[in-house]
Amino acid sequence: MSLTLQLNGNSRHFPELPADATLDLLVKELALQHDRVAVELNGEIIARVAWEQAALKDGDRLEVVHFVGGGCLSKV
Repeated sequence: MSLTLQLNGNSRHFPELPADATLDLLVKELALQHDRVAVELNGEIIARVAWEQAALKDGDRLEVVHFVGGGCLSKV
């Protein structure tokens, strides 16, 4: 089985995810660092500690924000 999810407004097919996939598995599949990601599932922000229990269903809507560090504070 596979899942088709709405990811950041775009339909995306995940043939490698099992029918009982969780949010934790999706974040791993996307190769994102767990400590730099925030996820909203069907309009609700899901705490990182709940990702392993957050089951995904075909057609779920997700917004994934990946935080990136960097920049320079020196004066030009």
